[in-house]
Amino acid sequence: MLGQLTIEEIDLLLSRNLTGRIGCTDGSKVYIVPVSYAFNGTYIIAHSKEGMKISMMRQHPQICFQVDEIDNLTNWRSIILWGTYEEVIDQKEKYYAMKFLIGHLMKQKTKVSETAGLAEMHHEMEYAHTGENTIRPIVYRIRIKEKTGRFEKQPVD
Repeated sequence: MLGQLTIEEIDLLLSRNLTGRIGCTDGSKVYIVPVSYAFNGTYIIAHSKEGMKISMMRQHPQICFQVDEIDNLTNWRSIILWGTYEEVIDQKEKYYAMKFLIGHLMKQKTKVSETAGLAEMHHEMEYAHTGENTIRPIVYRIRIKEKTGRFEKQPVD
């Protein structure tokens, strides 16, 4: 059976996953890249070092975001959302966004990719409140404007 996910099912799928893919553009080239993220019920929260993705999203902040759960070829859920890239600039807001992101990644009890930068984030957060250091990764959120999801569910033999 094929079907459409409800908004509640989409939000639940976003909440329980760690990795999604951002689609962004520079106006002529489309770039799709996986990112570690956390969903707070309103925004997608993520971070990155400077690079092509950040440069493109700064130029063209309208992005697409996708998350899949695939049990097998006949049992899967897939969501797409569209939104606006917003860089978190305020240091206090940045600190709490990073704290939320780290908490989400750590509670999953799964080994997280080195690219997620958990060790670096922990170190920078330790010193963020002292003023000795600032949180240097680019912390951003995606303001969700539209979301949709589909699924397929077949009985298991």
